[in-house]
Amino acid sequence: MIVRIATEGQYEVDDGLAEKLNELDNAAVEAVEAGNEDTFRDIFGQMIELVRANGTDVNDDDIETSDVIIPPSDLSFEEAAEEFSGEGLIPG
Repeated sequence: MIVRIATEGQYEVDDGLAEKLNELDNAAVEAVEAGNEDTFRDIFGQMIELVRANGTDVNDDDIETSDVIIPPSDLSFEEAAEEFSGEGLIPG
């Protein structure tokens, strides 16, 4: 699975990581819908760190279609309300 962190790059991650990312994504949607910015920040940070720590950088010369695009780490809570809604980043 190819995951892009916007403004940062692409990472190849094991398909098994998709389940954990989906759980975090769903929790982020719930935090946004509840208006809980602190919880959202914690969960969103976990998503990005999970990809960075467990993914392998995709060479910039390789053109890969991203399966998932995670917004940049400096995403505002207002922007999060637009991105993390409904089924979230990872439809399910």
